[in-house]
Amino acid sequence: MGTARFIYAGAAALSILATSAFADDMTGMVTRIDRLNSTISIQETQKGTVGGSAGGAGTLQQYKAKDAAMLDAVHAGDRVTYSATSADGTGTLTKLQKQ
Repeated sequence: MGTARFIYAGAAALSILATSAFADDMTGMVTRIDRLNSTISIQETQKGTVGGSAGGAGTLQQYKAKDAAMLDAVHAGDRVTYSATSADGTGTLTKLQKQ
């Protein structure tokens, strides 16, 4: 019984840490906007200089927009700052601002 509680507590702590990674403001470049499905693809900008040059291309992520009006403010090729949350394996944009 004690081991099961320990495992559940560890899993809960990991899920909290995983979602907090999306909570910080990130920067990137819009690569694709799908207004019909309210999704946007953003190429995340790498931070720091470990393993590559500063400002290089990072991972490409696809997010669901919290509301469709977020997508009207940006176009493919725009540099943006954004925040996102993750629920059930899908990322949802909570903030999107053109730089």
